[in-house]
Amino acid sequence: DGIPSQIKDYEGFTISFNASNRTPNYVVWELLGSETTGTQVRSNRFWRDETIKNCPSSSDYTRSGFDRGHMFPAADAKWSAQAMEDCFSMANMCPQSHALNAGAWKTLEEKERLWAARDSSLIIIAGPLYQNDDKLRIGTAGIRVPSAFYKLIVTPYLPEPRGIAFVYPNDRCPGNMQNYVQTIDYVEQLTGFDFFNALPDDIESKIDSQTSFKEWNRH
Repeated sequence: DGIPSQIKDYEGFTISFNASNRTPNYVVWELLGSETTGTQVRSNRFWRDETIKNCPSSSDYTRSGFDRGHMFPAADAKWSAQAMEDCFSMANMCPQSHALNAGAWKTLEEKERLWAARDSSLIIIAGPLYQNDDKLRIGTAGIRVPSAFYKLIVTPYLPEPRGIAFVYPNDRCPGNMQNYVQTIDYVEQLTGFDFFNALPDDIESKIDSQTSFKEWNRH
């Protein structure tokens, strides 16, 4: 649909980067239960990826009022020094309100690690959601600020594969995470991407239409 995007494989995750928004279209990774622990400390060295067209600099976020919000989180990269370094690529960042980044988004990331440890493997896709009237841009690079974020989570290898989606406004998101559950179908309609088309059709249609938070939260 005319979006200039560039795909890049990093250690542990893959990014589709949108050159006009200066943010990812989506970031996808598999999180193994064994990868939820590790000895790598958080790097905090944000770096501009010269191989990505229109990748912003860390300074583009300075005094913008927004956090450099990781899509692939640093806490999912503790298993590998290279993954930890790669996850601080500015191509992996979106302008995120601090209230969301330090609140509901962080809570969801922590929950994902528990689910990965329980289910042995998750496939996770995260990215920004833009509406036509999202005109705000920050920094000299003009990074477009999204009005919301999505996260899709699938357990492809369980005997009964499960899928769930979350959509959070780019703001404080009070209340139970259950309030932010959507279907994967819904997010695919909003983004125009068919995320799980590599899965067999019957599995894909099943996980794309599920919204059962209760199923996910069973121990």
